[in-house]
Amino acid sequence: MLFVKELTQNQINTVALDVRGMKCAGCVKAVERQLTQNPGVVSACVNLVTEIAVVEYTPELIKPETIAQNLSDRGFPSQLRSSVNENRLKADQELLARNNRLQREQFWQLITAAVLLLFSTIGHLQHHLGWHLPLLHNIWFHWALATLALIIPGREIIIDGARAFWYKMPNMNTLVGLGTLSAYLASCVALLLPNLGWECFFDEPVMLLGFIFLGRTLEGRARGRAFAALSGLMALQPEVANLITVNDPDNGIKIPVEQIRIGEWVRVLPGERIPIDGEVIQGETTVDESMLTGEVLPVVKKPGDEVNAGTINHSGVITLRVTRTGSQTNLAQIIALVETAQMQKAPMQRLADTVAGYFAYGVMAIAAVTLTVWLMVGASLLLSLKLAIAVLVIACPCALGLATPTAILVGTSLGAQHGILIKGGGVLEQVHRLKTVVFDKTGTLTLGKPTVTACLPLTEGIDSVELLRLAASVERGSNHPLAKAIVEASQQQELILDAATDYQTNPGLGVKAKMGGEMIYLGNQEWLTQQGINIEDNLDLPQTSLVYVAKENTLLGAIALEDCLRSDAQTTIAQLQNMGLTIVLMTGDRPTVGEAIASKLGINQVFAEVKPQQKATLIESLQANHQVVGMVGDGINDAPALAQADVSITLGGSSDIALETADIVLISAQLKDVITAIKLSRATFNKISQNLFWALGYNLIAIPIAAGVLLPRYQISFTPALAAACMAFSSVIVVSNSLLLRYKN
Repeated sequence: MLFVKELTQNQINTVALDVRGMKCAGCVKAVERQLTQNPGVVSACVNLVTEIAVVEYTPELIKPETIAQNLSDRGFPSQLRSSVNENRLKADQELLARNNRLQREQFWQLITAAVLLLFSTIGHLQHHLGWHLPLLHNIWFHWALATLALIIPGREIIIDGARAFWYKMPNMNTLVGLGTLSAYLASCVALLLPNLGWECFFDEPVMLLGFIFLGRTLEGRARGRAFAALSGLMALQPEVANLITVNDPDNGIKIPVEQIRIGEWVRVLPGERIPIDGEVIQGETTVDESMLTGEVLPVVKKPGDEVNAGTINHSGVITLRVTRTGSQTNLAQIIALVETAQMQKAPMQRLADTVAGYFAYGVMAIAAVTLTVWLMVGASLLLSLKLAIAVLVIACPCALGLATPTAILVGTSLGAQHGILIKGGGVLEQVHRLKTVVFDKTGTLTLGKPTVTACLPLTEGIDSVELLRLAASVERGSNHPLAKAIVEASQQQELILDAATDYQTNPGLGVKAKMGGEMIYLGNQEWLTQQGINIEDNLDLPQTSLVYVAKENTLLGAIALEDCLRSDAQTTIAQLQNMGLTIVLMTGDRPTVGEAIASKLGINQVFAEVKPQQKATLIESLQANHQVVGMVGDGINDAPALAQADVSITLGGSSDIALETADIVLISAQLKDVITAIKLSRATFNKISQNLFWALGYNLIAIPIAAGVLLPRYQISFTPALAAACMAFSSVIVVSNSLLLRYKN
């Protein structure tokens, strides 16, 4: 998926590249360095697991094709990813197919290395067991085995390592290549010059490569399982759809999904997966939406309801009018958000990548020092060389590179399967530090569907019906939940509404419009007071929202509305408090309403009558006390506060700007998913921390042991083959630890 995003104010575009040939975190840093050295490239972020580079560049100075070509010339074959306007899912499926091909290649490399290793092992066992097997005892036979191991399965490692070294970007293959060639060449010298008294150890390069390929095969399979959740999302998209026409609805034709156009009709039979986003126009059914929302119970769908691509039609035949196709469907956008999140790094990973960027140089230096020191203290050249080789092959920059992306890959993909979209590694780190969560009231803690409970005339000459009619005439042009409730109440009473002109809306405060040449005002007490209308609020309605109605300078009355709490609001707040989080309620409603809601939910801190422009300021004031603050909201008015918060969470079905601003999106619009999102984020971050601790700790302990620090006193050292086995399994441990997220409750 190539996406190019134009930011005209800064003249900066963003492009994504598929990058192959990366082996370890050292490669990640090398690729980022090569990309940023291009004139016009502003920044680059590379992901080792997904093999994607996201590059910000100035289009006047460089073209995306040039960036990809320059990187390919440096030994990392690259190409632009498919555009979001093309078939994004197809491009993602190609990525998965490439990963599968790579796993097959690694498997056959492993088989080749294993066969050579088997013969080498049998040949050397005869020295210890007294066997005399034809040919296998001949040293030239073992030379041939080692040579074949380097030429066939080891060739790619040596060539890639040499290329990386030539371009001053040494990586894991450079270290392994140096180790295997050193062991092989030293054995060749011993073979050709027996007078030196050296030992031939042709088994070492064979065993070393065998363990390397075993580790890579296991790691590749583990990474494939890490991709399973994301590939499961991709597999939800059907390849064909049953297209019908308005004139001949009984006969359909199956065509590829990418050829379906908006406005066309599609028929879906029971048991089939819905191929597009659309509106039901005929038939009734139940639809399994669990793969997108995490909700296990089927949802009833009837004419007028929306359905999403990837969901399953359970019980009835339905006809849909296509509303979104291809990359515009909710499924495609969810996959795009997950992929974007996986491209982003957690801040701690940047430090690990920086360390890995110089890792190979440091290891080669340590190996050289090891060789020199042991020779200086009187050790044999052969022993000194073996210890230096062990240092080269035991070092594992791969574990550093895989620590974060594998955990993020598993965590974000699992979240998407349960209707939770987490937008990147930085979000995980902030959630881990979260102390305070601020909830908006309307539409978040409540259903956002208030109903009119009373119309209260406050002046003579007007009754409740006329008050409602005037209010609905003004509000029918608004999408605010209170406005919709007032209009709906008037429709239930079949009132005839008047035409209004000169609408002026003040978000979160009120609205005014002219009717019959007079200005009608609807809004809260403070706003009407600002308009010069005197209000004495003596109404004893603590749990209701009040919308005051005035004509010119005269108060006419008030309309009382009540919004029900979400069924899971109380348990959600209680569990968050049990997790050690401080909960704050923020509302633009009256203090009595806010306090009544807070009392029901057990919230101790309430901020009422908060204007939209004050919400972000309130979040900032909480942050000033050195708190990491989260915000849960859903409306346009919440967008500034969501942007200000350290962690922003919004519910599915929220306004577009809220969905764009939020760090975490709860697709199912269930409040209880806030708990799941926080727990999943914390668990994923903990895996990242564990992986990095292991990766750093492993290298800090293993490299000195390989260098022989325990040899003089404890007679403990690593052979090159054993060192290779340790290195190979170090990466496997990191990936496997990330996979444990899949089994966490």
